Amino acid sequence: MNYILFDGPSRHNLLPFTFTRPVADIRVGILTIREKWEKHLGFTITTLTEEYLSEKYPMVELDENVMINASYLPNQELVAIIRGLEENQAIFQGEDVIAFFSKDTQDEIDFETYEAIEYNETVLKIEHTWDIFANNGEAIQADFELLTRDRQSQPISSTNQILGAQHIFIEEGAQLEFVTLNANSGPIYIGKNAEIMEGSAIRGPFALCEHATVKMGAKIYGPTTVGPHSKVGGEVNNSVIFGYSNKGHDGFLGNSVLGEWCNLGADTNNSNLKNNYAEVRLWDYQTEGFARTGLQFCGLMMGDHSKCGINTMFNTGTVVGVSANIFGSGFPRNFVPSFSWGGHSGFTTYVTKKAFEVAEVVMKRRNITFSEQDKAILEQVFEDTKKWRKS
Repeated sequence: MNYILFDGPSRHNLLPFTFTRPVADIRVGILTIREKWEKHLGFTITTLTEEYLSEKYPMVELDENVMINASYLPNQELVAIIRGLEENQAIFQGEDVIAFFSKDTQDEIDFETYEAIEYNETVLKIEHTWDIFANNGEAIQADFELLTRDRQSQPISSTNQILGAQHIFIEEGAQLEFVTLNANSGPIYIGKNAEIMEGSAIRGPFALCEHATVKMGAKIYGPTTVGPHSKVGGEVNNSVIFGYSNKGHDGFLGNSVLGEWCNLGADTNNSNLKNNYAEVRLWDYQTEGFARTGLQFCGLMMGDHSKCGINTMFNTGTVVGVSANIFGSGFPRNFVPSFSWGGHSGFTTYVTKKAFEVAEVVMKRRNITFSEQDKAILEQVFEDTKKWRKS
């Protein structure tokens, strides 16, 4: 069977992260959503996404396909039902389509002609940006069980202080000495060739992915994920950092999500709680207003390739788009459009030529090519977000 993850209506609620990737490639827990489904189903999975993303993230369609809503995270029961889908069958949760069977000969899908299978059990769903950090604890637990089942952790050096050793898993090549790990509040997963430097104190749930680094003396509270090749230091609480991003210095990051290729300057801090303890609202790209989150704690949402200078301060519930460059004293406004250059005193347009020069240098440092596909995606994002920039 061929399985395809489709973006679904949640894509717009997951901007700015879905400006540059399908919903399937959002990281929550240890793995991306795509990686979770591939592990459960045992197949490589392609995606149905926006046309401008499809060259980098192509869809492979065969005679018979099962389409899966990428907003839903897999569990064993749901996977079993999806494996059993037959022609003209679809799985629903309320009005939402979780998955359906399709054939390449179908010109269109009419769910009125389908047999509806109602799924009423609890399932994790990533429908809004804040769901990424809000559901991260449960996602880490599920991924931890999936990745470590019937496997043996690498030994933990005696120089480390450990609580809950049975809930700690260390992959081959990981390095950690003179570190405090407390897994009594949730599992701790240390990926291949990752490093935790001396003096760090970590409380689970926590995931450090392949080749990622925790800098000396870091204080990390779960549920937190540090993606592949990312670096983190200072104080971090309940945040998700995608791959190849850096928060390498002192400063606080809480209840936040950083995309790929982001960099936070030294002593950058974000607020995750309003002074009046009121509900946090976040910028909504569809309504062009600020949406209710239902959360008292909500920090920074930063899209791919965005960066900030030293001592930057972000207000509660700030959304930063793609390829923004923020610097200077004072708080920038709590919605910074993509390709903005500036700070509290105002912004100008960060032209693509300059942004691409930086992206090429940054990616080359990690031995990754800034491809023509990457340029085309960012050029499309530049055009699509032009209306929110003032210059």
